[in-house]
Amino acid sequence: MSESNGVKSGVEPGDRVAIGITFGNSNSSIAFTVDDKAEVIANEDGDRQIPTVLSYVDGDEYYGTQAKSFLVRNPTNTIAFFKDFLGQEFKSIDPTHCHAAAHPQEVSGEVAFTVKDKAGEEDEPSVITVSEAATRYLRRLVTAASEYLGKKVTSAVITVPTNFTEKQREALIKAANAAELEVLQLIADPIAAILAYDARAEAKTEDKIIVVADLGGTRSDVAVVASRGGMYTILATAHDYEFAGVHLDQALMEYFAKEFQKKHNVDPRNNARSLAKLRLEAEATKKALSLGTNAQFSVESLADGFDFSATLNRTRYEMVGRKVFEGFNRLVESVVKKAELDVLDVDEVIMCGGTSHTPRIATNFQSIFPESTVILAPATSTAAINPSELQARGAALQASLIQEYDAADIEQSTHPAVTTVKHISNAIGVVTVNAEGEDVFTPVMQAETAVPARRTVHIAAPAEGGDVLVKVVEGGTHIKVTKPEPKARVEDVPEDEDDSDFEEEEEEEKREKIWKIGSPLAEAAVRGVSKGGKVEVTINVAGDLSVTVTAREVGGKGGVRGNLQAP
Repeated sequence: MSESNGVKSGVEPGDRVAIGITFGNSNSSIAFTVDDKAEVIANEDGDRQIPTVLSYVDGDEYYGTQAKSFLVRNPTNTIAFFKDFLGQEFKSIDPTHCHAAAHPQEVSGEVAFTVKDKAGEEDEPSVITVSEAATRYLRRLVTAASEYLGKKVTSAVITVPTNFTEKQREALIKAANAAELEVLQLIADPIAAILAYDARAEAKTEDKIIVVADLGGTRSDVAVVASRGGMYTILATAHDYEFAGVHLDQALMEYFAKEFQKKHNVDPRNNARSLAKLRLEAEATKKALSLGTNAQFSVESLADGFDFSATLNRTRYEMVGRKVFEGFNRLVESVVKKAELDVLDVDEVIMCGGTSHTPRIATNFQSIFPESTVILAPATSTAAINPSELQARGAALQASLIQEYDAADIEQSTHPAVTTVKHISNAIGVVTVNAEGEDVFTPVMQAETAVPARRTVHIAAPAEGGDVLVKVVEGGTHIKVTKPEPKARVEDVPEDEDDSDFEEEEEEEKREKIWKIGSPLAEAAVRGVSKGGKVEVTINVAGDLSVTVTAREVGGKGGVRGNLQAP
């Protein structure tokens, strides 16, 4: 039984109670599947997004929202933003976000925190490694889920960022096992988000290119994924720590600190406690502005005993955070480019992570992508699922699918939901001649389809029937740019006409995706197709990339078959 998969024998498949967990750097979620529907579970405080924070007061352990509130009154005994340190060496971490909480330190190469987690005055502070902190936090999540479900949770599928190293994965599995949790599988965050959408009853399995924009509290991760026949292949990823939720909080903190300073001539950022209050209220204001168009920022005794209250509207907020919003745009565009695609190739943008609730980000993405691209976010689509819940739901669905398997089967049957199999690089399709005598390319199998794969297409024969020649070719896409007609210049305008009509804005150039017919693979003639009939073409690509093409009349007997050797 391999350690790397994380499935430790001890729980019989029939006795498992499995959940999905998203263990985030800022917030975490837990979900459970009932009747093929995944639901996010609230903890005992009623939170579905549970801050990834632990705090110790007089020997009592707090987690989630309660622990987060102690960042103001008890920061040195509060551990926050620690998940990304798992499995990392101390010298390679970025402790920026921890400066308002317990500070990370090095203990035999590993990241650790010193906190007073016992009640007695004479008790020495304890050194808690990041692995131990993860175990304690996961134990609280499992307890919350067990209490909600009324039965002991034994197992979980946990989501991880695509850049989580093997060492980090092992550290996470070890931390979970120490919390008496069997890890059925670790799946990539973007794949979990797609699963949550693809598992819905109304979802159709169709080939598409998806951009998953996972905008979290301290990091943003973007992935371009090809979905082909229900198989997912990650084409490109990017991870950014410059543009995330905390940077929007930071912009609001700067804004309100300056307003306070104008009024009272005191800078609340110079005092650690004032700064913590400012940070918590800035985050609350940001969340309020995702839901409404106005928000009240209000803090009692912000600094030097002065209370502070101010109102901010959404338009002003969008100006305050403009640089951060532009950063999200550049990040998404860069990943599409990295995948060697154009925005016109993208069928869907799935927005997940807490920062995706911000309406401005979604509307900005609408202007980057063509109208045909669906932006799945609360601000732009009624079909959008809560972005904060997507990954936990996807993990819970995956857990329900594999919980009946025994450990060895899980290892063999489930790739980490990211195919590392071969896939075709160009589309394969058929060329037919239309009524005007022009060649028309119909894609049968899209580029990036994981193999082995089989696809079928029906092509209408000429109205009067007869012989149909089917050409099977590789196809690529290219972007056709149509420049607008040049406008009449002002000096060309007749004297008796007002020239104001000619000062309209320049029309934008038109960009569209068109198929380019590539190298021919095979030709097949289907004889004597009946009047108004159709020809069925099936393309089968084997695991070694060899191709079998079958062409026959729909409903007819016989047909033509040919084989192409693997390249």
